[in-house]
Amino acid sequence: MPSLELPKLPLGDAIEWLVRWLIKNLDAIFDFFRDVLDAITGAFSSGLLWVHPVFLIVIFGLLIWLITNKLTAILSTVGLVLVWNMGLWPQLVNTLVLVVVAVVIALFIGIPSGILMTRSRKFEAFMRPVLDFMQTMPPFVYLIPAVMLFGIGVVPGLFATVIFAIPPPVRLTYLGITQVPEDTKEMAIAFGANDWQVLTKVELPLSLPSIMAGVNQCIMLGISMVVIASMIGAGGLGEVVMRAVGRLDLALGFESGLAIVILAMVLDRVSRNIGSGKQTPLSRIIGWYKQRRKKKEFEHAA
Repeated sequence: MPSLELPKLPLGDAIEWLVRWLIKNLDAIFDFFRDVLDAITGAFSSGLLWVHPVFLIVIFGLLIWLITNKLTAILSTVGLVLVWNMGLWPQLVNTLVLVVVAVVIALFIGIPSGILMTRSRKFEAFMRPVLDFMQTMPPFVYLIPAVMLFGIGVVPGLFATVIFAIPPPVRLTYLGITQVPEDTKEMAIAFGANDWQVLTKVELPLSLPSIMAGVNQCIMLGISMVVIASMIGAGGLGEVVMRAVGRLDLALGFESGLAIVILAMVLDRVSRNIGSGKQTPLSRIIGWYKQRRKKKEFEHAA
């Protein structure tokens, strides 16, 4: 009995044709974005590396103290000093710049997309399978179109990192807004608030913890993808890890891995504390300034 074989659908060939069509017809646009992102990341990295590591670590420690607390700032400072002592400070800075730029772009796309999903059922229905696809696709696959579109270097790594890190802020922004009680929104509407005011004055403030959880996950995914992106020339700590693997250098591999862990922990603690409602030195300073301003306005009115 002859076996029945279904013809293979050329899905992979179709995607490859689409990418090659984009390269052929929109090459100038991709070159423009590559030059812009290269300039941005290069300027940030050069600026941070121009400052002596000691001064930069002190500045980072003070910023972390303002945003979190004294213990987190001390531990973060000790960790950054350890990275400097291991001779991995330039690679840490390059990785930090790549993560920050990628996360900013991902949040700029992800948070508005999550908001739009709460306003349009059609857009929500379209985005759900797209987000499932983006989250389950192996991260190594993103490197192929990134290299085809942008070549080898920092920008393709940035592109792959952005694509990989977008889903959490989209999903958690959508989740946070949809969990805002309906009676709270109806009360705001009853007092004359329009849709924009309901969004900015009610929904976003109440959903801030969920949104910040999305930001935190975006940062963590960005760090993990930056290491993978070192395979296509993104540089940073990931490149050191790949070099250690190629040489079977356990000492270098452990040190570079430890540096990545320190960076991830610092960014995790900072992002978790923002929007959590906890009292921080920065929130106390802002509160004192607001009270002083209200007191002056009252005295001026009197």
